Amino acid sequence: MVTSDQRRRQLAREKYVRQQQRREEKRRKDRRRNTVIASVLAVVLASGGAVYASVALSDGSKKGSDNAAGDTPTTPAPSPSGKESENPEPKLTVDRKASYDMALKTNAGDITITMDAAKTPRTVNSFKHLADKKYFDGSKCHRLTTQNIYVLQCGDPQGTGTGGPGYTIPDENLDALGKPGADGSVTFPAGTVAMANTGQPGTGGSQFFLVYKDTKLPPTYTPFGKIDAAGLKAVQEVAAAGVEDGATDGAPKKAVTVEKATVTKK
Repeated sequence: MVTSDQRRRQLAREKYVRQQQRREEKRRKDRRRNTVIASVLAVVLASGGAVYASVALSDGSKKGSDNAAGDTPTTPAPSPSGKESENPEPKLTVDRKASYDMALKTNAGDITITMDAAKTPRTVNSFKHLADKKYFDGSKCHRLTTQNIYVLQCGDPQGTGTGGPGYTIPDENLDALGKPGADGSVTFPAGTVAMANTGQPGTGGSQFFLVYKDTKLPPTYTPFGKIDAAGLKAVQEVAAAGVEDGATDGAPKKAVTVEKATVTKK
């Protein structure tokens, strides 16, 4: 039998999917329009003329705005964790009664994330498995958002937002942040670390996001850790530097590389 909480989560997912579909359609239209404008500009400039035009940004939004056509301001979810499962999920070996620290040594400062294996055993187990294999070493935090949602996303060795470990893990601890409000969202407090996914249940891989300012999202992303004070400050400094090209969603202007990641039992 489907519980009311499960129904609310499903409705929140469906609402998000509809919003993303509208946003993607607007982006496609804007890209087509930009291509036409670019062609016209090329012809005019080739003939020695001068033209001034206001063109929508390539992400489908005006600079300083992230609204899809017909939408109220929304909170786009962190991007997909990558390809579908090709490898089995690693065998559960962590102590389910213990806490673990994931230490990220980055060029922007050290970030320590405390993880509770009692609440998110399979998520913690996956991170330990990957860190032990040096999976994250040398990877870049590929996405920073500075409007509507406030996160730095990491965990993709490809640095594109499409990479993953070849397996997926189930969602865990989804009730930790309380019941959704009327808009279907809950608040992910600053300092929270959660799993990125494709917007569908059970699609977490290796990508995760660091929340540097209170952010509203559907309760469909596993919250599995907390950032220490020094690490949160480092992420906030990255956010303060902004996104490349003055956008509000994209590669951070202050590039962040995870030089080494280790997971140890506390």
